[in-house]
Amino acid sequence: MANQDEIRAPLIAQTVDEKHESIKQSNFMVYLSTFVAVCGSFAFGSCAGYSSPTQSAITEDLNLSLAEYSLFGSILTFGAMIGAITSGPIADFVGRKGALRVSSFFCSVGWLAIYFAVGPVALDIGRLATGYGMGVFSYVVPVFIAEIAPKDLRGSLTAANQLMIVAAVSLSFVIGNVTPWRILALTGVVPCIVLVTGLFFIPESPRWLAKTGNHKEFQAALRKLRGKDADISEEAAEIQDYIETLEKLPKAKLLDLFQKRYLRSVIIGVGLMVCQQFGGINGICFYTSSIFESAGFPADLGTIIYALLQIVITALNALFVDKAGRKPLLLVSAMGLVMGCLLTALSFYLKTYEIGLSAVPALAVTGILLYIGSFSAGMGAIPWVIMSEIFPINIKGAAGSLATLVNWFGAWAISFTFNFLLSWSSYGTFIIYAAINACALVFVIKMVPETKGRTLEQIQAAING
Repeated sequence: MANQDEIRAPLIAQTVDEKHESIKQSNFMVYLSTFVAVCGSFAFGSCAGYSSPTQSAITEDLNLSLAEYSLFGSILTFGAMIGAITSGPIADFVGRKGALRVSSFFCSVGWLAIYFAVGPVALDIGRLATGYGMGVFSYVVPVFIAEIAPKDLRGSLTAANQLMIVAAVSLSFVIGNVTPWRILALTGVVPCIVLVTGLFFIPESPRWLAKTGNHKEFQAALRKLRGKDADISEEAAEIQDYIETLEKLPKAKLLDLFQKRYLRSVIIGVGLMVCQQFGGINGICFYTSSIFESAGFPADLGTIIYALLQIVITALNALFVDKAGRKPLLLVSAMGLVMGCLLTALSFYLKTYEIGLSAVPALAVTGILLYIGSFSAGMGAIPWVIMSEIFPINIKGAAGSLATLVNWFGAWAISFTFNFLLSWSSYGTFIIYAAINACALVFVIKMVPETKGRTLEQIQAAING
């Protein structure tokens, strides 16, 4: 009991007294560091959005069969799963900036392999390498941003990760329809170059430096992030105090994540990834055009509206996540996902039984747009925000890798099974997704804490204390 009190005492009642915060604090370096980091998110989105607009051109130029191109498209997810497994250990071993460099290297090599490919082997190796880079980016970008950002900006800056991903996916779709596929592959290298160059001008995560015992570098990095005239004594003491209490615990291994001490944070982090992916987003995202066509709505127009809506609402989410809070946005998002799925299910039910056919396209479009709008309003970005906030730094590598792996497995499972489910029952598919999103709503109500306005140390102490 004494040990538990020793751990909790310095962590919980540590609200930083606002009168001690320097009015001279500058966030310029935080914004610059976030911009550099989300270049990784843009690289992620470029990888994800590449295969859709290039399918016919690559198939024709390299004389690929449908099976060969399908392998090229799907191998990305397997690369991302490998990246997810190794992302935490890499970020713990070489630092957050080191992990960003590793990701950029793999993505750049992958894009060059695709650019020079003359057959399916080089194409698949390149796609696997870009997938690996994506898997590492998906973990390290939100974690790095969360560890450098002040508490009042952390949600918005971390949510910029998702905004850059959806912007890059949409841009890849537009550019891919007007440029050759090899040139589109070269454009994927650009954000990697910007990121690697930018890393020379920004500091490492102060929390990682404190964890690894680099105390001078820790103080220098924190001062660089907060401004040379800012008073960092309170924040530095809180971080150091928290790190010292964690050092008294045994070094965490994978199985240790399921100890009572850490179990709640692991359930929240992994559970939110399950909610995000198994609600159907990747199936609906990858097959938006065919869904609109099946419902009798112009696919091109529907896809454009879909992409614009996703970008606008994701941007609004980033602006309001620190004001409205994480949990309210997740609740609104989950309710909208349920309603969107039910409307889409109703449209396919009416079409299947030839009832009120004139209403089918409007119902389908309304359902899909409500679904993607609701996803962008919360369930898209916020699971990554919360994942980056809730894990103590001594288990962040292992727990973050597990959560990221579950996310990528869910992405693969949903995209793989979507067409099979749709051929079984079009309306039944969306009823299943509605039920899963209803379970997600209950999970958020029962399990997910509000994290806005608190330091990482306070959040983690409250959950894991």
